[in-house]
Amino acid sequence: MECLESLFRGTPAGICVLDTELRYLYVNPALEEMHGIPAAEHLGRTVEDILPELNVSTDLLRGALADGRAREVASSGRTPSSDHPGLRFWQGACHRVEQDGEVRGLVLIMLEVLAPRRRHAEYERVSRHLTMLDTATNRIGTTLDMNTTCRELAEFVVPELADVASVEVSVPEIGHPVRPPPAGVARLRRAGMAAVPGLAEAVRQFGEPGQYADYQDGGAIPVCLETNQPVVQNLSTDAQLTASAPSPERVAVYRALGFHSVCIVPLTSRGRPLGCLALVRAGDSPAFTDQDVAVARELAVRAAVDLDHARRYTREHGIALELQRALLSEPREPHPHIEVATRYLPVGQGAEVGGDWFDVVPLSDARHLKVMGDVMGHGVEAAVAMSHYRSMVRLLAQDELPPHVILERLDLMVEKAGIDRAATCLLAVVDRFRGECQVASAGHLPPVLIDRGAGAVIAGIPVGPPLGTGLGGYRTASLPCGPGTVLFMYTDGLVERRDEDIDVSVNRLADLRLPVGGTLEGLLDEVLDRFGRDATDDIAVLASRIRSGRTQGVSEK
Repeated sequence: MECLESLFRGTPAGICVLDTELRYLYVNPALEEMHGIPAAEHLGRTVEDILPELNVSTDLLRGALADGRAREVASSGRTPSSDHPGLRFWQGACHRVEQDGEVRGLVLIMLEVLAPRRRHAEYERVSRHLTMLDTATNRIGTTLDMNTTCRELAEFVVPELADVASVEVSVPEIGHPVRPPPAGVARLRRAGMAAVPGLAEAVRQFGEPGQYADYQDGGAIPVCLETNQPVVQNLSTDAQLTASAPSPERVAVYRALGFHSVCIVPLTSRGRPLGCLALVRAGDSPAFTDQDVAVARELAVRAAVDLDHARRYTREHGIALELQRALLSEPREPHPHIEVATRYLPVGQGAEVGGDWFDVVPLSDARHLKVMGDVMGHGVEAAVAMSHYRSMVRLLAQDELPPHVILERLDLMVEKAGIDRAATCLLAVVDRFRGECQVASAGHLPPVLIDRGAGAVIAGIPVGPPLGTGLGGYRTASLPCGPGTVLFMYTDGLVERRDEDIDVSVNRLADLRLPVGGTLEGLLDEVLDRFGRDATDDIAVLASRIRSGRTQGVSEK
């Protein structure tokens, strides 16, 4: 055995000697390392005893013992030294050993074949990436909000493709003007960011989502945006780090965090650059391969489509919301003896703005007209149609007509103007001297009258068809509305719920009470807190009253 040790110790091949019962007599250091089992534990035991997950043909070995012809040997399986879940492969040969004409055993020489392992690892990588691309469809672009889509993209690629990921967009947020960058600088907004747990806290110093960052010309991100091509950099030297970092101070931070590879892929839709996806690898993570870049680019292409949809929607939503807010500027009180409070509540960032509106128009003889309306549909078109309706109501109000006549003429004007969106509308002319309110409805929900002592009453009034149908048939009803009585008007977003009959929802308004202090603002706060949380449509509300003696000093905004 000492002779064998001297012969086989330095060879990279795994060599062993087996007796005629295929039990180990000798194992060299290379085979000991391949198996991950000490040589002493091999001796006197068979391959099946110590390596049950290894596939070796004992029939082939016994054949070599029987006829003395050398055999090629192939085996596969797992050993205690296996460092990955796949199979390992070995190739080698065996020959019979004789002494003085007597068969003493076999010598087996094996080399591990790494190509199958590499192919298996590559297959697993490709399979994982295909699964990743398939999953991305359901994980990215779940809403029409740009920031949400960017956050979903950044979180999706960590840790599968990168240790740190950020999504930088060149599209400013609606309503947030951005100062122009200096010459030679690209200014982008960080819309999404994610990192592995060990780096999550550290990378926050580079900027939180929502903040803007400046990138010098020639840097990886500007080059990516200019060429619309991926940019991959290995940051192995300080010079490379300096070229990639936005500032010299950042170089030391990158080095401390172990950043060594960067991959930037463009986010482009319909030929327009929207931004880029920046991937960073650190520590023991391997450098980016061509396949990694291909997967990152495919993800970016898909995400860019979602971002473009979100961008266009956000822009339209923002324009419609700004238009509606401008048109719904707080109406001024028509007379010092009249209190008015109003609110408009869009249902949320993810929904299109509607065509809700309200207005208060002063009339002669201490009277005033209150309007609550709701244009069918959503978006910019609904907001524009709402502005037409509001203007026409104001024009008709100048003729001092009863509410039902205003609705009839408005219905005709809508048809002649070619407005293709119907609307519901509730008109109320309040006479403070008579303590009376004349009300007419075009398909709108009834008002609520709230008295401090008697509580709330849902007014029973005749309801005509919505405006824009050309059917007419509106009627005016008179309601008592003396000093201190609150007239509450609203759009259907306040009460309408998908799983409930509208009459049941409206009847809940009979529980309304004036809050402690009796202010109209307090009333609207309580109404929206109670009914607005689970709303599925925009809400407009208006509360008004003739001041009584005890409310003369109350100031409403």
